[in-house]
Amino acid sequence: MIALAASRWALGLALAGAALCAQAQSPGERLAQNSCTQCHSFGKGEPNGVGPNLYGLLGKQAASSPGFTYSKQYVDAMKGKTWDKALLERWLTDTQSVAPGSTMVYFQDDPKKRAALVEYLQSLK
Repeated sequence: MIALAASRWALGLALAGAALCAQAQSPGERLAQNSCTQCHSFGKGEPNGVGPNLYGLLGKQAASSPGFTYSKQYVDAMKGKTWDKALLERWLTDTQSVAPGSTMVYFQDDPKKRAALVEYLQSLK
């Protein structure tokens, strides 16, 4: 009986902890987790995926993630560009308008969602 009560208490504690973790995510982090983690990683030192790791993206020279091979179209289109909020906003609106022919295709029509993603990526320092 005591073991059953203890396991129920532990389950309740685990569920409460999971709920707190879910609530702690910002809207941008949730969007990134739902839309971007299939290709990108976000943690410092994490390996690249199909796309480059996005930790510390803002302020970084475009096409400069170590160990990641970018498409020629992306490299040509992004030459001399540094990731800032304005470039990221344009990129999230329509990747192909920024780097035509690059392998990444993403369109986010909702300005609030784009702003949330930009805010999240800006927090990764």
